[in-house]
Amino acid sequence: MQLKEKTIATLKQFDMGGKFSNLPVLPKASVLIPLFVRDNELHILMTLRSEELRTSAGEVCFPGGKRDPSDRSDVDTALREAEEEIGLLPNDVVVVCTLFPIINKSGLLVTPIVGFIDETFSPTPNPAEVSAVFSVPLGFFTREEDHLVAHSAPGMMGPLHSFNFLDPASGCHYHIWGLTAMLAILVATLALQKKPEFDVGFDSEDPLSFFQHLLHLKLSKL
Repeated sequence: MQLKEKTIATLKQFDMGGKFSNLPVLPKASVLIPLFVRDNELHILMTLRSEELRTSAGEVCFPGGKRDPSDRSDVDTALREAEEEIGLLPNDVVVVCTLFPIINKSGLLVTPIVGFIDETFSPTPNPAEVSAVFSVPLGFFTREEDHLVAHSAPGMMGPLHSFNFLDPASGCHYHIWGLTAMLAILVATLALQKKPEFDVGFDSEDPLSFFQHLLHLKLSKL
């Protein structure tokens, strides 16, 4: 079986579908976590937010944003935002799974959508929202090298992960941290079926239990 097909089959086991659609009303957002295969290795596509944005300016993130009234689902939100931000057409994404939602530091219920794109995709960033687009080998997020962790960070439940990544294509350094880093670690752990070299803060063989607990704790404080 090819790497892409094998990864899709693996990730589909963790598809939440609409399991969390009946949660209490919270402002919703979705992010698209785009994967692709290059030289028989999985890569993940990330963006650097524009410095002109009002929130999280200059931070690394995945394409995504708040749900629009016209969006029919979390998947629609992620695909619409990816097209608006980096020119990725919805038909060019093979949606694989919906992962467990997480309440972010702003109180948004963020649903991660994992999808595959073609390795030849050439992004066209919207400069009002995105200042750079780059890719990282997925295995990078399982290695201790270039990884830092802080515990008991304000507003965080569990460790706060961060990575320093040097993009060989551009020579730029990127600081990947917070929710984006956690989602990258999660997808790497699930897709590669590999336990990271550092303590991730959740059971890599049963991540659902941790994220359900985290969600319930956050909801209980609303």
